[in-house]
Amino acid sequence: MATDVKAKYSFCRVSPQKARLVIDLVRGKPAVEAIATLRFVQKSAARYVRQLLQSAVANAEENFGLSRDNLYIHYIVADEAPTRKWRRFGARGRFKPILRRSSHITVVLREQS
Repeated sequence: MATDVKAKYSFCRVSPQKARLVIDLVRGKPAVEAIATLRFVQKSAARYVRQLLQSAVANAEENFGLSRDNLYIHYIVADEAPTRKWRRFGARGRFKPILRRSSHITVVLREQS
């Protein structure tokens, strides 16, 4: 039976749309290869996804005794988190809304059989 290792980054300060661009690059890859790939991606979301993957790999090694070379990304997703909303004054006394979107990024690593 395969062991699943889960890690979650809640309230990540990047929008889910931008995080999904980075996540699509590493979906289904071995964990070590994905971390190496994300090190050179020129997107701000890559830093958060790489931190999450490193945390998940460390959890697998410490808590489950798994080898990092046998792990691959079984499931990874970026869901929408609460949006911080405030407003700025615009022309003619109107409000211009400012939306700071955030996301919940979840990853599940699985050992290759």
